[in-house]
Amino acid sequence: MKINVKIKVLIIGNGGRETAMIWKLMRSKRIDKIFATGNGGMYAGAEKIEIPQTDFAALAKFAKENRVGLTIVAMDDLLATGIVDYFQDQGLRIFGPTKAAAQIEWSKKYAKDTMKRAGIPTAGCEIFYDHEAALEYAINVIHSQGVVVIKADGLALGKGVKICRIKEEAKKALDEIMIERAYGDSGSVVLIEEFLEGPEFSLHVVCDTKGHYQVFPITQDHKREGDGDTGRNTGGMGVVGPIKIITDDQLGLIEETVIKPLLAALASEDAPFVGCLYPGMILTPDGPKVLEVNARFGDPEMQVYMMLLKSDLLDILEACIDGTLDETEIEWETGFATCIAMASEGYPGEITKKGMVISGVNEAEEIPGVRIFYAGAKADSTTGEFVNSGGRVLYVVALEPSLAASIFTAYRAITKIYFEGHWYRTDIGAKLVEKNERE
Repeated sequence: MKINVKIKVLIIGNGGRETAMIWKLMRSKRIDKIFATGNGGMYAGAEKIEIPQTDFAALAKFAKENRVGLTIVAMDDLLATGIVDYFQDQGLRIFGPTKAAAQIEWSKKYAKDTMKRAGIPTAGCEIFYDHEAALEYAINVIHSQGVVVIKADGLALGKGVKICRIKEEAKKALDEIMIERAYGDSGSVVLIEEFLEGPEFSLHVVCDTKGHYQVFPITQDHKREGDGDTGRNTGGMGVVGPIKIITDDQLGLIEETVIKPLLAALASEDAPFVGCLYPGMILTPDGPKVLEVNARFGDPEMQVYMMLLKSDLLDILEACIDGTLDETEIEWETGFATCIAMASEGYPGEITKKGMVISGVNEAEEIPGVRIFYAGAKADSTTGEFVNSGGRVLYVVALEPSLAASIFTAYRAITKIYFEGHWYRTDIGAKLVEKNERE
């Protein structure tokens, strides 16, 4: 830990994840000032800068002129376009993986090839560049197995995964990805995977420049839009954690069969990973397997982690850059956190209502243990009131001594918040509570 070394921090991003990081960093005794490119819904305390997130040159110039000691980036598209490489070339300290290392997320084909070479357990997969060939194969899998998973190769805001049980669904998914190019060039290649069954969980691993790593508590995201895990995929409608979905022995197995070989494989390809490695996992009857690999903190997982983390976030991020994670103790609260996303009408499709006034946030935050993290929101230019401006508008997070209590408190708080057209899932964490009660 660095004693009494205060620094300025620049956070590049505009989601609930970034808002949560700002909230946590503001509690560090080592923070001098926080700059952020985020929206008008960011927590007070960070100074908003009017520089486009894609203008790397202007952002680096700002960091130099304002003597920023650390820049933090957790947006997949920025990592994929090399923002970390650019800042490093300018002699600036930045948290996150290089473009080469982040390829483990921005190309699912590359991730699959890498995992296959490293012997990492994951779903069986075939790669297709041709729409007709992909459709024929997908239909054959549906006939033989009853279900198939279709994925766009590149980044798709968490919406590029389609689970298809009939040929019409497969055709619609492939048309959307490969012909209509709903996700742009990300759909030029598709992966067709076997469907894996079992409970899913999120694994976050912070990694430093010398190969050390530490595993964060296990959490569980809820990707589908509807209760009971139905409907379309989203960027994530809620998270609970920590969860006891795997045993300590299984976590040890994951370290030996997933984390260590994946880090070694990337290092062997001149793409050493520094930052947060985030494999999405599933516990199958054959053991834990990797569904996908992300190269940054999850959103909304990070909102839960920031409520659970007792240690100074700044110390952890700097330890990753300095190669001192093995000397860094990370402490966590003993309780449980639940995060619920409140979304705009139309999400995860086209947003049909924007500019709706958000009310009740202050009342919700008066409940002990509750924090609200804004995402798709901004201040109205005339009234100054916060209004919705995107898909997932805000996140309600509650910290309590038990999982059931954190879920109850989060839902108690979210009922106090309103904007026209809002919606949210009503069953975040319900399956885990039911499982615990049965046991």
